[in-house]
Amino acid sequence: MDLKHLTTPALFIFAATLLPNSLQADTALDDDTLSRLSGSAAFRQFIDDMRPKALKKGVSARTYDQAMRGLKPDPKVEKLATNQPEFNTTIWKYLNTRVNSKRITKGRQMKARHGAAIAAIEKRYGVDRHVFLAIWGMETNYGGYTGNMSIVRSLATIGYQGRRAAFGQQQLLAALQILQKGDVKINQFTGSWAGAMGHTQFIPTTYNAHAVDWTGDGKRDIWNSVSDALASTANYLNKSGWRPTRPWGWEVKLPKGFDYRNLGPSGKRTTLKWKKLGVVPANGERFGVADEIARLILPAGAKGPAFLVTENFKAILAYNSSQSYALAVGHLADRIRGGKPFKASWPVSDKPLSSDERRELQQTLTGKGFDTGGTNGRIGRNTLSAIRAYQRKAGLPPDGYASSSLLKHLRANR
Repeated sequence: MDLKHLTTPALFIFAATLLPNSLQADTALDDDTLSRLSGSAAFRQFIDDMRPKALKKGVSARTYDQAMRGLKPDPKVEKLATNQPEFNTTIWKYLNTRVNSKRITKGRQMKARHGAAIAAIEKRYGVDRHVFLAIWGMETNYGGYTGNMSIVRSLATIGYQGRRAAFGQQQLLAALQILQKGDVKINQFTGSWAGAMGHTQFIPTTYNAHAVDWTGDGKRDIWNSVSDALASTANYLNKSGWRPTRPWGWEVKLPKGFDYRNLGPSGKRTTLKWKKLGVVPANGERFGVADEIARLILPAGAKGPAFLVTENFKAILAYNSSQSYALAVGHLADRIRGGKPFKASWPVSDKPLSSDERRELQQTLTGKGFDTGGTNGRIGRNTLSAIRAYQRKAGLPPDGYASSSLLKHLRANR
């Protein structure tokens, strides 16, 4: 998976969505790698170089020295940071895994168990309680596993070297500020391998900017206090643009002959105007708001479910910039509330493209005169535009979806 989200202050998908236990197991590394990592002079120099930077951030010499004393890089973090597994899961498999009956049932149980606090948090921050409950469920299965790796050691390992060094150093300094403030003790300062912490998996910079002390005990304890964690999450969503007057979005039904030029960010319009175009809620009900701005997304192309999403969906994306994640949060929130599954079926026969197949798609499109802006296997804005242009010329629904059926069509028409 591309971890470009690491450069932003928001949570990113791999830090926010904890890795399976199988990937967290000890990994055998070669002798050269172990030798390089085991407290080398270069790593000690890195620790020394970070010290004045931390002191400038308000971290005391005592706090820094206690946190960094005897620190060595973590081979497990090094392995995970440099050898990311490819994220090649279809959105329907992603949703089925994360929005399942157990998680829905447990979400309702948590809603009842923490009812008073949740209601008060919703009132204070204006964020739908079901949404921050869903994030809690998505991130750690309602606190079931919050990560047990040393935040300081993990971030020092990432910050030491590699393409994510700048991110690791930024987060390491922020983590040391957390220790300086006294919100958590060093022996309890744990989380995921990439530095995500607590019930709702904040990274240190996000924590420093948005975590709150809901209980009033003088600590922003997202590790042990459910109320602090949920209030911090609600505060972050509020600051990211969530407003109580609108939902995250709706599953919708498109009319026959729908003009796919209305798809995407440039196709924003009010729900009233969408209705005039024949786009209506899939469940047969009303939008409930006439002047709310929304855009249309087709996560699996024209053959799959369609959704109108509002600026509240964008607020969820600020928490994690994966569209699949945001859709899962919105759907899990609706299911916890008592909503039903999506109406439309997913195109399960349309398998996701591998990296090699995505590159082949880009190369073939470029060869046909539809410039994708590169052939690195990443489906970005230029590739989407090229796909839509080709689909229009070929008489296909120009949904911009990079599917196996599209690749087959390209191969058959070379």
